[in-house]
Amino acid sequence: MKREDIVICRCEDITLGEIRECIERGATTLEEIKRELRCGMGPCQGTTCMPLIRRELARYLCMPVEEIDLPTKRPPLIVSKFESILEGKESEE
Repeated sequence: MKREDIVICRCEDITLGEIRECIERGATTLEEIKRELRCGMGPCQGTTCMPLIRRELARYLCMPVEEIDLPTKRPPLIVSKFESILEGKESEE
C-alpha cells in the first residue's frame, strides 16, 4: 500500500493523498480542510483524524504543531428527533 492510500479519516474515508492534495491546492488551516473534505464531521467528530491532519499541515507549512489552530466544534443548535424529521414536524423544545 502506498502512503497516499492510507485512510486518515475513517468516518469520511479520507486518505492522506486527498489531504495532501487539499493542502497543495491552498488550504492552510484545519478549518479549510474540514470544509472541503468533511474531515472531522463524522461520528468521532475528529478525535482520531484531526491530530493526524494537524501534524501533516504543520509539516507542510514548516510550523510547530501547537501553532495550528483546531477547527471550531459546532454542535446542533436544537435537538431534533429523527422521527420528527421523517414526519416533517417542527422541532420540539
